[in-house]
Amino acid sequence: MFYQFKNPKLYVMFLTDGLLFSLAMILSYLIRFDFQVDEFFQAQMINLVLVAIPLKLLVFTVFGLYRGMWRYTGLGDLWFVVQAAVISSLLLVALMFTWNRLEGYPRTVFVLDAAFTMLFAGGLRMVIRSGYTMQGSIRNFPWCVPLRRMPKGKRCLILGAGDAGEKILREIIENPDLDHHVVGFLDDDPGKRGRTLHGVPVLEEISMLPYIVEKVQPDELLIALPSVSGVRMRSIVELCKQVGVPFKTLPVIGEIIDGKVSVRSLREVNFQDLLGRPAVTLDDDGIRGILADRIVLVTGCGGSIGSELCRQIIRYAPRRLILLDAGETNLYSIQMELEHEHRYKAYVPVLGQVQDETLMEDVFSAYAPEVVFHAAAYKHVPMLENNPWQAVWTNILGSKVVMEKSLAHGVQRFVLVSTDKAVRPTNVMGASKRVAELLLRGIQNGRTRFMAVRFGNVVGSSGSVIPLFRRQIELGGPVTVTHPEMIRYFMTIPESVQLILQSATLGKGGEIFVLDMGTPVRILDMARDLIRLSGKVPDVDIPIEITGPREGEKLFEELIIESEGVDSTSHEKIMVLREDAQDGGAEEWNQRLKTLYKLVDQLQIAARRHDTPAIKELLGQIVPEYSAQKGQPVFHPALRKLGQPSSAKGNILREAA
Repeated sequence: MFYQFKNPKLYVMFLTDGLLFSLAMILSYLIRFDFQVDEFFQAQMINLVLVAIPLKLLVFTVFGLYRGMWRYTGLGDLWFVVQAAVISSLLLVALMFTWNRLEGYPRTVFVLDAAFTMLFAGGLRMVIRSGYTMQGSIRNFPWCVPLRRMPKGKRCLILGAGDAGEKILREIIENPDLDHHVVGFLDDDPGKRGRTLHGVPVLEEISMLPYIVEKVQPDELLIALPSVSGVRMRSIVELCKQVGVPFKTLPVIGEIIDGKVSVRSLREVNFQDLLGRPAVTLDDDGIRGILADRIVLVTGCGGSIGSELCRQIIRYAPRRLILLDAGETNLYSIQMELEHEHRYKAYVPVLGQVQDETLMEDVFSAYAPEVVFHAAAYKHVPMLENNPWQAVWTNILGSKVVMEKSLAHGVQRFVLVSTDKAVRPTNVMGASKRVAELLLRGIQNGRTRFMAVRFGNVVGSSGSVIPLFRRQIELGGPVTVTHPEMIRYFMTIPESVQLILQSATLGKGGEIFVLDMGTPVRILDMARDLIRLSGKVPDVDIPIEITGPREGEKLFEELIIESEGVDSTSHEKIMVLREDAQDGGAEEWNQRLKTLYKLVDQLQIAARRHDTPAIKELLGQIVPEYSAQKGQPVFHPALRKLGQPSSAKGNILREAA
């Protein structure tokens, strides 16, 4: 705080407030004595002024009222003015009471003085704020031309007259350096139309955009609807393209932190906006309870999910974060991001593979992690079809090693990041993740809470189709789609990780959580959307080529199978598979486990030999439903479009409905 005393404007603030404090005390005496103050009370008034000014300046300084710029005074600052005025007046009364028990001092003067201090100090700040606002208003509003020359810069029309739109307008008005001025709003709320926001009219509903564009001729459209649905965003984008005016939007509501909506947040519309994923509500206290001051291990920390896990985990102040990844570049990247962008230094980078049992023993012995998020996995379907031994080594044996070390070293919670491809898998990647789920179900002991989280495709993750489509569009096409009826569920990386963290608070041990993936998207429709968002016309500027499904690829993905059922949890977007893992009694259960571990050992031998046929045969024995995909999607009503279950054989470890 002391560095501010070098600022000359601070002394102007002190002088101004000092004069106002003097005026407040003098006016209090004048009103108390009907403007007829005798010599005795005049001397008393002067003494009180000499005491009150330094006392109030000190209290106002403690409340930080000289740190901010008065032109940006808000309600929070006015509340601090009220508190500072009341406390300084109480201190003045206490001081006078200690001096002579307030003998001869009119009590009413102190009450009036507090009121006038609030009025003058707060009023001055609001006058200055209003002056800057009106200066910006004159510059921005075209109907003020007689007072000033025609405003320069982009003529903007804001779509959405809600909180986000109001904040965008306010920033444009108050910041003379922004090369924008707002000519009006469009909003679908009939109660807003015909009214004004900071003097700017709400003209019509959004569907009237073509008519309004012709009338006011804006240079740019600003979409201030951060929580609008994906379907609605699609229609608005099509309307904006129809009128041929450049447009931008605010980030989705989950990306706007603490309400800091800004003109600088405006960006081009992207596929995530069309996806329209609603904001996730989290139990922050519950998540903080399992992460705060804990030692947390994230395997695969440099991947799309692993790196976002690290970003979100550090918000809950873990005592130490162990970063483990097999890729040197990925590990270095997340390490530098945490340290230099997030100012988090309580991390330990470990370069190595999860299947390295000796390394894992050393990591668990040296750092004693209390919570483990296991995100390390190979996930590229065609790549693992051709190199299935890598799926065995990392997805199966690596998971088994990390689970066993977590059990042996008393980890409190273990979360396996799984996938919808583990359900009735038609590829090695999905089958390997299903085996990992079975191993997790079999390792329960009541001390460590083991759980898995199963979800679908993540927008923008490594290996995702969206970066591929964007690159193909940049190169002029063609955009390659494997099948016209291919559909997938999508969620954003931050949303998926938020729900992983939330699931970690819900697990009691042995659960497989299923995330609400929302509405499915046809890959062909996605390709066309991305082409349009790039300013091109599908099948005209950029051709779309159907290449046929790749090996092991489904037309649709599932999150449960017919033999499974789901129950709701305390979070609306998270459900849990019903567990009946020990059906048949303890003896049959133990026999299943023995069979499972025996087959996993055989998988390890086949992986050492790089024996693809043997690996796939053994995967089929462990996961009998591992076969070629057949049939059409059938939606499970309990999941509200979460998956498409169909008949399947029983598993070695069954989760019965």
